[in-house]
Amino acid sequence: DITQLQVGQKLELECRIDKNRGVFWIHQDKSGTLHFILSVSSLSRVTFKGNQKPYRFEASKKGTFYYLVVKSFTPQDEGKYFCIMIDNQMLYFSPGQLAFLPGTTTAVAPTTCGSTTKSGTAGEPNLSTVAPERRMQEDLNFFCHIFIWVPLAGACLLLLVALVITLVLCQQTRRRRCRCKR
Repeated sequence: DITQLQVGQKLELECRIDKNRGVFWIHQDKSGTLHFILSVSSLSRVTFKGNQKPYRFEASKKGTFYYLVVKSFTPQDEGKYFCIMIDNQMLYFSPGQLAFLPGTTTAVAPTTCGSTTKSGTAGEPNLSTVAPERRMQEDLNFFCHIFIWVPLAGACLLLLVALVITLVLCQQTRRRRCRCKR
């Protein structure tokens, strides 16, 4: 569905997720560029881009539903809106919602997302997902490996040093004094 709006009209978007996770709201403009709008935590805390509340957007959470409101729709708000959830190091996109002013071309740069609906669903199994590009996945794997393997390697090195010190100290020849009288 394509939502046809008027300038100054209020746009309300809804996203339902199956898990107790927060969501991110993203806007894809007509040129295909993605813009972070805000995030809503599972505890209903809203964080805006740059921690500054823009006057154009509102967000809320009610149960498993997350809402985004564009208070007064303008030409710069035209495009496709997504809610995104991260679960178990996987990125899940809801189906996008197209929003345009009358007479505006609806050509948005192609995405790999499925059909668009007004109510997107984020979460396994009811979510159409976009697999991260291979490069992004490799970068994420690299950072995961750093956070796991560097401390583990450091701990192993520390244990090895402790073992060497223990062996050196135990192998030193000790002079024994016999206190026995002959």
